[in-house]
Amino acid sequence: MNTHQPSPLGTVTPWPIWALGIFLLVVLAGVTLQMKVFGVAPPEPHEAVQWERKLSFVGQSNGDIAVLDVATKQEVARFQGEQGFLRGSLRALNRERKRSGMNPDLPFQLTGHVDGRITLLDTATGQRLSLESFGPTNSAVFSQLQWAKPAS
Repeated sequence: MNTHQPSPLGTVTPWPIWALGIFLLVVLAGVTLQMKVFGVAPPEPHEAVQWERKLSFVGQSNGDIAVLDVATKQEVARFQGEQGFLRGSLRALNRERKRSGMNPDLPFQLTGHVDGRITLLDTATGQRLSLESFGPTNSAVFSQLQWAKPAS
């Protein structure tokens, strides 16, 4: 009794099929190794920086958010009212700080890149928000802080 089923490729598998199979296994092993060594996401390229500024965002008793320049320790802006995107971004970053037991008073670093991107880096946790990905209107909320000066 014959229990062997005939192969659709014939009785002998051609060597290109074996080579393709081995190649796919090598590629799969290489990708797996890279993911274990470097993490799941590829490292983010570091684009040239055009400007950067370290800022602290301080909630006020009346609900406003005061923005302080860390270098001068002076208030450079104040946001009043709802400010949904600003509040939401800061809330998300501060939630991670609280979860990690980090100091809530460490500054944030706002960076403008040569290619026009703007990022907000939490210096406590290392989390980075690419603000341009939320649209030009939301990005503009933070980009205006590049030039903000202390009130006279």
